[in-house]
Amino acid sequence: MPGETDSSSLLDLLRLNLVPGIGPRMQHALLDHFGSPGHVLRASETQLRQVGRIGVKLARAIRDHARSEDARLELERCREHGIDLIARTADGYPASLVTIHDAPPLLYCRGRLEPRDSLAIAIVGSRRCSLYGRQTAERLASSLARTGMTIVSGLARGIDAAAHRGALEANGRTIAVMGTGVLKIYPSEHSELATSIASSGAIVSEFPLDQRPAAGVFPQRNRIVSGLSLGVIIVEATQQSGALHTAHHAMEQGREVFAVPGRLDSLTSSGCHALIRDGATLIRNADDVLESLGPLARPVRRSEADEVHSPRELSLNDQERKVLNLVSGDPRSIDEVLSDAEIDSSRVLSTLTVLEMKRMVRRLPGGMLVRATY
Repeated sequence: MPGETDSSSLLDLLRLNLVPGIGPRMQHALLDHFGSPGHVLRASETQLRQVGRIGVKLARAIRDHARSEDARLELERCREHGIDLIARTADGYPASLVTIHDAPPLLYCRGRLEPRDSLAIAIVGSRRCSLYGRQTAERLASSLARTGMTIVSGLARGIDAAAHRGALEANGRTIAVMGTGVLKIYPSEHSELATSIASSGAIVSEFPLDQRPAAGVFPQRNRIVSGLSLGVIIVEATQQSGALHTAHHAMEQGREVFAVPGRLDSLTSSGCHALIRDGATLIRNADDVLESLGPLARPVRRSEADEVHSPRELSLNDQERKVLNLVSGDPRSIDEVLSDAEIDSSRVLSTLTVLEMKRMVRRLPGGMLVRATY
């Protein structure tokens, strides 16, 4: 299991995660108070009740799960099905998700999460979408996936499924965040789609393997959809759509919110129009998204010679990206850049001019160049 250094600690965390009525916030409160899952499980009922909102019933449930074999069986089933368990403190846990205040203490992952998934955008919307909405979601997902962005969505009918399919058609990466266990694909007709997603990305959930659809779990999972992403695109949504919950989570988490406009009289786009009225960024295509996203908190290295500092750089062609990666945050002379380049000097100079026009490189006095900080 990725990042697993102490199997007993992982098992204790899994035991805590399986306690009914213990959500992410309460888990964080318990872990902050006692220091580790093992200390939580070994605490007495009296000690447990010293943590806010832990009553007699919940304290007894925690004590019962400390002795239960359910967690060991769950762990064995994960290994049998090739499902990774990733603790919030493990190296393989998504860095973007750690930053939200109610991050899942434990993620189930079918497939593989990769460092490049830091360059992720969520695409969500109505389950009962129009043909326009479905085609728009597929087109945006394909275009963004081709630039190297990972597409995040919720595997629901309508816009979500279209976004996943668009990414897959572009041979890109996509992540499905489940409101059920990863072995309980919902809706069931998306089982084949889920298999394709797991083979070229990941299916993730904070819920136990056998968690079935239930009231409240889908709004809860939406914070993970936005938490994994640099921004959220709402393609189609009514004013009562669950997709707006994802937009609100994104706002609270400091993520960008984008909305696709529809016909002025379209009920299926009324939620998008309300978001635009209230300050969400109107987008028409993938370039609008890349231009609007700010610099990354830390650069993402996609290969030995390719480091991305801002999603805007994903719109560059191969030659532009190669030349840009010869320019660093510290001033370098033009002669050094020309010397390190493996292409003709005239092409390097013309490419540098293009990068200047795109505000990705700045020219300093004395023939020096520096990478723009946006």
